[in-house]
Amino acid sequence: MTKPVLVILAAGIGSRFGGLKQIAPVDDAGHVIIDYSIYDARRAGFETAVCVINPHQEKDFRECLGDRLSRIIDVRYAYQHLDALPGGFPLPEGRIKPWGTAHAVWSAKSVISGPFAVVNADDFYGASSYKQMYNALLSGVDASHGVMVGFLLENTLTEHGFVSRGICDVDEAGNLTAIQERVHIERRPHGAMFLDENGNEVFLPNGTIASMNLWGFDRSFIDESEALFSSFLAKYLPSNPLKCEFYLPYVVDALLQEREYKVKVELSKEKWLGVTYSDDLPAVKSAIAKLIADGVYPEGLWGGQDG
Repeated sequence: MTKPVLVILAAGIGSRFGGLKQIAPVDDAGHVIIDYSIYDARRAGFETAVCVINPHQEKDFRECLGDRLSRIIDVRYAYQHLDALPGGFPLPEGRIKPWGTAHAVWSAKSVISGPFAVVNADDFYGASSYKQMYNALLSGVDASHGVMVGFLLENTLTEHGFVSRGICDVDEAGNLTAIQERVHIERRPHGAMFLDENGNEVFLPNGTIASMNLWGFDRSFIDESEALFSSFLAKYLPSNPLKCEFYLPYVVDALLQEREYKVKVELSKEKWLGVTYSDDLPAVKSAIAKLIADGVYPEGLWGGQDG
């Protein structure tokens, strides 16, 4: 069996954050969330990490990460080009927004040959979440099933604005039965609310399972997503050429509904940390400082090999 690789989605432009949030330092030593993601992934068993980036970001990424990670894990790059579209679709004039998480994974197809996990570059998932995912991938994923590490929605919200999450329905056997991308989710007493397509507020209770894009798939998933991307563009490009996004939950839900595809949900007990807004940074830094003080992470994350 080909060993699982970690795919880090890092091409987002960070418009709500106000900058390139993927490389904002989160500790006093200048480490970024990707450092902690790779640290946790490496001790879980991953040996290769693929960073999916905007090609214009490569210089910043290499300067930020230096060569410190290459001493720990095999780091590779894939590029999410705006004009890389299937089926001969042209790039809409004026489009600057990346095409979304499923397009980012598709963009890495040339460097993925077997099972893989997907994470967001600006999300901190916690050590046990990576271990759950790695073990699930070792147990086997194939063309008929994948795996998702899910989080309690209340553990994934920011205090500084709204977020988007994949809201999940899970059956008694722990299999995902449906997932819908919900936008403008904000914390409320005993839960959260989101705005539906008509602008109405819909309540989500505590205990709702949310996807944070911690997925595990077989290589065949990328081929499935390419076909679905073409149909997505045909449907949404005419009405929303500048902002429509091809999300991983869209692909997963389509496979669940249209084929005999299964996704096993592993529920994480970790509390998500992430940098959606610039105001999130102090809370993330404080939480990581506490984890270091508690001995979860060493003060010198890479054992003095930081470069």
